[in-house]
Amino acid sequence: MTKQNFDPSKVVFGLDSFGDIPLSVSDQPLSQAAAIRQVVAEGILADELGLKVIALGEHHRADYAISSPDIVLAALAAKTKQITLASGVTVLSSDDPVRVYERFATLAALSNNRAEVVLGRGSFLESFPLYGYDLRDYDLLFEDKLSLFAELLKEERVTWSGKTRPSLEDMEVFPKTEKGLPVRIAVGGTPASVVRTAKYGFPLTLAIIGGRAERFLPYIELYRKAANQYQKPLQPLAVHSHSLIAATDEQARELAWKYLRASFVKLGNERGWAPMTQEQFNFEIKEGSFYVGSPETVAQRLARTIKKLGISRFELAYGAGGLPVPQRMKLIELYAHQVVPRVREILAEEE
Repeated sequence: MTKQNFDPSKVVFGLDSFGDIPLSVSDQPLSQAAAIRQVVAEGILADELGLKVIALGEHHRADYAISSPDIVLAALAAKTKQITLASGVTVLSSDDPVRVYERFATLAALSNNRAEVVLGRGSFLESFPLYGYDLRDYDLLFEDKLSLFAELLKEERVTWSGKTRPSLEDMEVFPKTEKGLPVRIAVGGTPASVVRTAKYGFPLTLAIIGGRAERFLPYIELYRKAANQYQKPLQPLAVHSHSLIAATDEQARELAWKYLRASFVKLGNERGWAPMTQEQFNFEIKEGSFYVGSPETVAQRLARTIKKLGISRFELAYGAGGLPVPQRMKLIELYAHQVVPRVREILAEEE
């Protein structure tokens, strides 16, 4: 197993949000504007509680409020002190690399170098027709634009040509950052995406949203081998998975069935999947990629995953399916106050 100089004391714990629309006590959705303001409140709470990352995903649909993560992160930059402000992901394929760089370099300035760009191809496809891109160019768009983005990160004069945007000839991009702009690539588990991430020397985030975490071990090994082949440094690995934490296992399972499972059923209806059965749900919370339960239950499962995969960063996706605001805030408190310290304790004992 690849452990990448695993040090349990240095594992980073963070949050991921797509800007899911919370439901009220009468199961009515909040407005998208209110949902965005709620994410800002949650980011401030996460910062105050000592969590190290908040990553906001880009979506362009009714059930997720955040289409411009960098703007929400800029609001957080003004109200937080230490937390890393990341996208999760920025859909580079349907954006312009120069504009992405400019926006996040600006965020880095506003946040005193706490900005991080997490790039991806996009598992949701609404942005492609919205911005006039052809889905037949799905892979080409990301590969082409990533090659330009890698050049922009050098913060030097750029000469570049590709197939999906106009060329640049000895151009400069502003603002310059003070310490460079950190970048990660988030992938859903295709070998080509893993190899491409290693080729550019970027850190890898694995989005594990179903099944046992250890099924991703071959991808971690592939990343290691590809990095070696391309003579790139082996960068820290991260995992993103869904979670629902409550005071007891019973409360967490009940909430997860009502909200988290509902989000997968809705997505399945759109993509032609069969609705998640009780048996499948039970598997995901016991052995799969749903970290659901009391703080002790979630801590035990997280520690096992971190140990098995040798990752140095875990991002907990919260709020799926319209989880109401009080339960979202409580989840964040339990995660920061009880789960994270307990995971560190378990990992230290096992070392």
